[in-house]
Amino acid sequence: MTNQKDVVVRHPYPVRVAHWVTVLGFFFVTVSGLGFFFPSLHGLLGFLGTPQLAQFLHPVFGLVMVAGLIVLLFRNAPHCLPEKDDSKWFKHIPDILKGNEHHVVEVGHYNPGQKMLFWKIMGLTAIMLVSGLIAWRPYFAHLFPVPLLRLALLVHSMCGILMMFMIFVHIYMGFWYKGTLRGMTQGTVSRSWAKKHHPRWLRALATKGNKNT
Repeated sequence: MTNQKDVVVRHPYPVRVAHWVTVLGFFFVTVSGLGFFFPSLHGLLGFLGTPQLAQFLHPVFGLVMVAGLIVLLFRNAPHCLPEKDDSKWFKHIPDILKGNEHHVVEVGHYNPGQKMLFWKIMGLTAIMLVSGLIAWRPYFAHLFPVPLLRLALLVHSMCGILMMFMIFVHIYMGFWYKGTLRGMTQGTVSRSWAKKHHPRWLRALATKGNKNT
């Protein structure tokens, strides 16, 4: 049994729920989106039943993903604001990839790479939401001219591909740093992990009595 004194709360329950709701939405949107965009992957649509059902569920799961991200936006935005030492972190990417992040700069709740990924995902999501609503048949598409519909579909698809690459990087880094995934599954991380990867955040927790809400 893990000693409770050896762990700290990394992600409270509401954040974890929002994260996994986002993951669920992203998974189904990605599967159906790839089936729509690439003819050779059209068979993926069968994962959601029929192509017609997939066409209906794609925007629905997109809204599920947006709902999860909205919660994460309000919960995590204060932790993802730029700080003066962020540029120093980016200048030492090779050292960071070797696991020497703690020698470069004292990281707070999130490191600069996580912050950048967070805001890029939020920006792409906003663009995809607007473009997706414009092209959503049969509810809104008929309200817009055909050239705008075509542009919306193109922008939506390109942003979707960029989003997939970013999420894959996020997943990879979650496994790269041992102990990170536990924070989003169990909600806690070891103090040694926090001290190595997010020392300034750990000190802030100690100051306020480990009340990470």
